[in-house]
Amino acid sequence: MKVDLSEEQNLIVFDGECVLCFGFFRFMLRHDRAGRFAFATAQSPLGQRLYRELGLPADDFETNLVIADSRAYQRLDAIAAAMRALPWPWPVLSLCRFLPGWLKDSLYFSIARNRYRLFGRYDRCMIPSPEIRARFAVGGFGA
Repeated sequence: MKVDLSEEQNLIVFDGECVLCFGFFRFMLRHDRAGRFAFATAQSPLGQRLYRELGLPADDFETNLVIADSRAYQRLDAIAAAMRALPWPWPVLSLCRFLPGWLKDSLYFSIARNRYRLFGRYDRCMIPSPEIRARFAVGGFGA
């Protein structure tokens, strides 16, 4: 699905209160050494706008978003799109995009619906250091 971002913009939108989602953000921050992706929390003005534009609930973030080349990816396809952008060996994980949709979605949603119970939840979004804050897209941080 196309979204209103410049073609150069690659963005990862994650639930800033979810421990698992925050772990994905930290993983990407550590391994995306080329700085290909900017970030936004789902709770931010940018995150809220994107969820609404994509017809997703703006208060229940059962899916992360990865926007690459002006195309929005959700669920395991989002993970696959992010992994393709990383150096070896991480692109191997992008092969999950070839799983049948019914299997990908059932796997993803079984974890997503139970993520707070399984991994925990932060009381509020994190407060990033200035170096990390520089990786956030305009409007991608804060509620």
